[in-house]
Amino acid sequence: MRIAVTGSTGLIGSALVRSLLTDGHHVVRLVRHRSALGPHPDGSTAIGWNPARGEVDRAGLAGVDAVVHLAGAGVAERRWNDAYKREIRDSRVLSTRTLATALAELEKPPAVLLSASAVGFYGQTGDRVIDESAPAGSDFLAGVCVDWEAAARPAEEAGIRVVHPRTGLVLSSRGGAGGRLFPLFKLGLGGRLGSGEQYWSFVSTADEVAALRFLLEADQVRGPVNLTAPNPVTNAELTAALGRVLGRPTPFPVPEFALRLALGEMAVEVVGSHRVLPAKLLAAGFGFRHPEVEQALRAALDE
Repeated sequence: MRIAVTGSTGLIGSALVRSLLTDGHHVVRLVRHRSALGPHPDGSTAIGWNPARGEVDRAGLAGVDAVVHLAGAGVAERRWNDAYKREIRDSRVLSTRTLATALAELEKPPAVLLSASAVGFYGQTGDRVIDESAPAGSDFLAGVCVDWEAAARPAEEAGIRVVHPRTGLVLSSRGGAGGRLFPLFKLGLGGRLGSGEQYWSFVSTADEVAALRFLLEADQVRGPVNLTAPNPVTNAELTAALGRVLGRPTPFPVPEFALRLALGEMAVEVVGSHRVLPAKLLAAGFGFRHPEVEQALRAALDE
C-alpha cells in the first residue's frame, strides 16, 4: 500500500512508519520544512504542506491508498496559556481541515483516512466505565477533540472511510507523557499523583501501532474508535506497577495542590479520570498484545 502519514516524527508516527516500511509499504511523509522534502534514507518519500495556510502538495498525494493523520502540538509540552491553548487547537483543527479538503478534491481519493483524536473527547468521567457511545465532555480538551473530529468531514462527505482513533496514555520510554515517568521512577523519586484514584486509560506503543494498522484494513469500522487497553487502571495502580517493573520504591506522592501550582490548568488532565474501554476494537476482532498495565510497562522498557 501507498500510505501518507502526518506527524511522522512523533512518538506514534515514527513507530508506525518503521512498522509500515518493515513490511514493504510505501510511506509518504507530509512535512513542513523544505529541507526534508524528497526521498529519505529509510525508503520513505516526503512531500510538503503548510496546514496553517491551508497548503498541501496535492500532486504528491495522488495515488495514495490510505492516510494516517497524527500531527498536532503536544498537549503536555508546555504550560498552558491562551496562546498555547490556541496552538493546541489550531494545530489539530486547521491541519485536519487542510488535509481532509485536499483528499476530497483528489481525482481518486484514498479509501481511508485515520484522523487522530484522544480520549480527552469524553472530558472527566470519574470511575464510570465508558465506550465510544459516550457523549463529549465540556472541558477545553473535549472541545478541541470535538472540533478536531468535525474538521475531517470534507473527507467523509467525499466517500472516504474516516476513522477517529481516540488514543489514551501511550506507555513508552521513548517520549510522550509516559516517557517522562520512567526517569523519575528509575531514580526512586516516583509516586502517585494527587489522590491516585483517577483512572488512566493506557495503551502500549506496540498495541497503538498494531491497532492503527488494523484500522487501515478494517473496512467495516468507521467513526470514533478508542485506542486504549481493555483494562484501565488508577494512577495508584500504575504507580505500583511501574515500581515493581523497575524494582524501585514509589514513596513520593505529589499532592493535587502542588500539581495545580506547577502545571496550572493542565493539571486537570493529570488528576482527572478517564475509564475508557475499546469496545469497537474488541468487537471488530482486534487482539491486544499488552492488555494489562504491567505487560505494557515491561514492553515500554524493551523498546
